[in-house]
Amino acid sequence: MPDPARLRDSTQIVLPQETLENLETQLEEEFTVTVFEEGEEYCRIIGSPVEIKAASDFLVRQGVSVS
Repeated sequence: MPDPARLRDSTQIVLPQETLENLETQLEEEFTVTVFEEGEEYCRIIGSPVEIKAASDFLVRQGVSVS
């Protein structure tokens, strides 16, 4: 049985909202992901492990730290 924390890490990225201000539209157009606002401070990007990996690589190329 897979570890729930590991599965969650492979299907989502959580970032401060200001990090995605100029990238959210492009992210949703290029990848099959959904961006949810978590309160006033954070956004949660949710998708399949393959899409999250690709979105993560995209964000890193844009200078966003995805740790």
